[in-house]
Amino acid sequence: MRLLHVVTLLSDDGAYGGPTSVATGQLEECAARGHQVELVALWRGSSPAPARIGSVPLRTRPARSLLPGRFTGLMHPLLVRDMWRSMRRADVVHIHAGRDLVSLTALGLAVLGRKKFLTQTHGMVEPRRRAAVRLFDRVYVPLLRRSRGCLVLTERERRAVAEVVGRQGPPLLSLPNGVRPPSAGTAEYRQREREVLFLARLHPRKRPDAFVEMAALVHQKVPDARFTLYGPDEGSLPRVRQLIAAHRLEEIVSYRGALGHAEAVSAYAKAAVYVLPSVDEPFPMTVIEALCAGAPVVCTDTCGMADELARREAAIVTDGSPREMADAVCGLLADGTRRDALVEAGHRAVAEAFSVHAVMDRLEAIYRGM
Repeated sequence: MRLLHVVTLLSDDGAYGGPTSVATGQLEECAARGHQVELVALWRGSSPAPARIGSVPLRTRPARSLLPGRFTGLMHPLLVRDMWRSMRRADVVHIHAGRDLVSLTALGLAVLGRKKFLTQTHGMVEPRRRAAVRLFDRVYVPLLRRSRGCLVLTERERRAVAEVVGRQGPPLLSLPNGVRPPSAGTAEYRQREREVLFLARLHPRKRPDAFVEMAALVHQKVPDARFTLYGPDEGSLPRVRQLIAAHRLEEIVSYRGALGHAEAVSAYAKAAVYVLPSVDEPFPMTVIEALCAGAPVVCTDTCGMADELARREAAIVTDGSPREMADAVCGLLADGTRRDALVEAGHRAVAEAFSVHAVMDRLEAIYRGM
């Protein structure tokens, strides 16, 4: 099959997060199975866009802000032509759809071109009451309803999308995110490290401030531990720096900016513990990527995969308070056997529940049934 995916933004700092990782991962597996693949997106970075990511050919244009909003108003006029040309060649179009101009354009072109298309919303389409969103949805939602199916991650997302699209909406099809199963032999290297990692957008929902508060508590018991935050700033960096100064942790906690995907994988592989303090995450790719790299994971009970991870004993699930996260981190830093068991269970969870191979078996069947 000739498969085209559309995602809003690729960037050298990974600012668009999960949807980009999912799109590229799905397409790499499709290419490995012999399908012809292409990814169309905007590009934002300090250098020109690459021609491909791994085995996935890219067609990109520089991101321009045509309307207010972090991602909503990003577009480039020539991307419209690129999408139209690529869609004409495709057997199936897969749109990673948020509420933004790129997604809206892709949906409109797919309908206009009478293409078979699928949507995947990644938790980005939820009921909103603001007037600007309601106005946008008057065009967006009727196009979303024309898809052959909408892929959702969790029951919570299913309910949210169903409320947005109503009874006229497309079938809502469950599909987890997936990564390539981990290779063996990474745990021994990581045991030599004492770094606790935060790797996510510095946004209030991600709660980097709670990570700093947790670090202050851990430092009292484990003074040789170090704490590093990576990710693009989306409003929380001033508060993070204020807390670091207030707790006098300048030599203990550091912020080192955003990372590209390869650098992020390396950071997971070096960390003693990965902590994601965020709340109401539908299905955080950073957790799966950390598990894949062999980093013991501490997350909150509002993470969409928390129940599955707790059942498999593949992560330590907390209530999200700095105190409970600190207790979990201290326990892992003090107990190498516990750390190894968590890593092993995390590897099994990826292979059995979050493997891109199993995900693509399901997605390939959906493509063929369209």
